Amino acid sequence: MWSIDSSLRAINLSDSDAPITPHSSLLTPKYSALFLLIGLPGSGKSSLAKQLLAECEQRRLISTDGIREQLFGDEAVQGEWLLIWHELQRQLTQTLRQRHQAIYDATNAARKHRREAIAISRNIGFTHITGIWLDTPLEECLERNRTRERQVPEEVILSMHQQLKDAPPALNDGLDRLLRYSVTSTEIAIASMRKNRT
Repeated sequence: MWSIDSSLRAINLSDSDAPITPHSSLLTPKYSALFLLIGLPGSGKSSLAKQLLAECEQRRLISTDGIREQLFGDEAVQGEWLLIWHELQRQLTQTLRQRHQAIYDATNAARKHRREAIAISRNIGFTHITGIWLDTPLEECLERNRTRERQVPEEVILSMHQQLKDAPPALNDGLDRLLRYSVTSTEIAIASMRKNRT
């Protein structure tokens, strides 16, 4: 299980030499924020999402599994992506209108999907997007998946792993910040704020 606490150290790749912890003000902006979770099934995204929700009552969880459950009655039903995409946009818009931060819980393994989610979030009005990449070892994800009631086919996890390996999350996906959690370290990369950002 993943845990974010003040004991985690991070590498700050911004202009400042000051250390950043996951609870620093850089990670809890007062303006419209989206936390984009990235990782394989079994990497710990949903556990992390629960912890992020518990830390701040102004955060709302939006997950593709939750949307599938809502639309099709079962999160295991893949369903028509266009319906899921429209509902995702509706929930993002509603969250922003309610002045809440959003946590988007999905694998986001494919660069194309990450960039689409980031672009639509910016169009809706989110001004600060932090990617949180749970870079859990493949074997650990596969083992966790085997113990779950609803298992993702291993070939799907292997395909997603290859997508992340070929095109890992990066600031140039459109993110303002990128946190990478792995077994050995936590890193934070921070993009320069562009003048056209509000």
